[in-house]
Amino acid sequence: MAKMAASAAECGEDAFRKVFKFYKRRNPPPDFSDVVDFSTGAAGDKVVPAKLDPAAVSDAEAARVGLQPVRDWRAFGLQGYPGFIFISNPFLLGSQPFWVTQCLKTYPKKPNVCNLDMHMSPSDTQDIWGKSIHGLSCPPSGKREPKTLLERLRWVTLGYHYNWETKTYSANHYTPFPADLHRLSSQLTAACGFQGFNAEAGILNYYRSDSSLGIHVDESELDHSRPLLSFSFGQSAIFLLGGTCRQDPPTAMYMHSGDVMVMSGQSRLLYHAVPRIVPAPQGQTSLEVESCGLRDNTAMEQVPEQDWAVCSRYIQSSRVNVTVRQVLGLGQGFPATPSRRQETDAGWTNSYHQGPAEVEMKRKRSSSCDSVDTET
Repeated sequence: MAKMAASAAECGEDAFRKVFKFYKRRNPPPDFSDVVDFSTGAAGDKVVPAKLDPAAVSDAEAARVGLQPVRDWRAFGLQGYPGFIFISNPFLLGSQPFWVTQCLKTYPKKPNVCNLDMHMSPSDTQDIWGKSIHGLSCPPSGKREPKTLLERLRWVTLGYHYNWETKTYSANHYTPFPADLHRLSSQLTAACGFQGFNAEAGILNYYRSDSSLGIHVDESELDHSRPLLSFSFGQSAIFLLGGTCRQDPPTAMYMHSGDVMVMSGQSRLLYHAVPRIVPAPQGQTSLEVESCGLRDNTAMEQVPEQDWAVCSRYIQSSRVNVTVRQVLGLGQGFPATPSRRQETDAGWTNSYHQGPAEVEMKRKRSSSCDSVDTET
């Protein structure tokens, strides 16, 4: 990794971008030997245990949102990244299907906002799930079939809806945040030492096998003292965590299904990106074979078999990432006239794999060296 950073400096390219392009490369494929894998136990000398507070969440409270007792969680930190916590799949066996189904069936419903709203009428995006289940239920015919709405879904926003153009939130663009996701976020943050976390905004990203998320910093929230949560479901991803500037070479790590990241303190405003989606590792408990039935001590609804058949088909080649944020601090309100942000808290609208024509158009529109990485 150090050699890669030095090479980047020599050619005038920042170190983060160089590493991003390395892991995004298709031919020849990159070497993944330096990628930290918290699930294997052989995660490298940078990995340190993270301290949790088991007393903050009772076993019953954890089970109600599908989590194992906090004492059984495997939590880690990284040297050089204060405030970063990685929890390796703390979910109870059989509970991930509930959250996957929520992300695919429930959260895209109106009044929540999605990328399809940008070029389709509200009536066309009213029932994304209902209009997609037939296409995802039929066995592959071998012919090129049109993508379902669910397969065309790229992002959904919850609570305070993020404005991609101004990179801001506002008081008048809000819908109720999902109560179940709020409870899950509250339990996780409490176990990590953050009592009173208020989940106010969520961004769901839907990744296909050729998707990526550009280099960015999440700084649009008005209170950066509160942590940012990230949940991963489905296929795995390479996640890059860098420093406060693009010249800092990032650390690469795997995010597998069920993994949770907490970015707080100094790590809250670090550059990060997802250059690549990779197949879920062999030998691990696969979501495709997890039982649909949930344990009796959870408060989550059982996932109907027909619903899970559709979700399972979808995640065989896709990944869903859920980020949850607290936008406002205690007693804080939105400014009367929010200013347009010029920073590169981007990666969102341009974050997915695009065709050459789209890439060229965006390159012409942006002359900034910090523009989102959209190379194919």
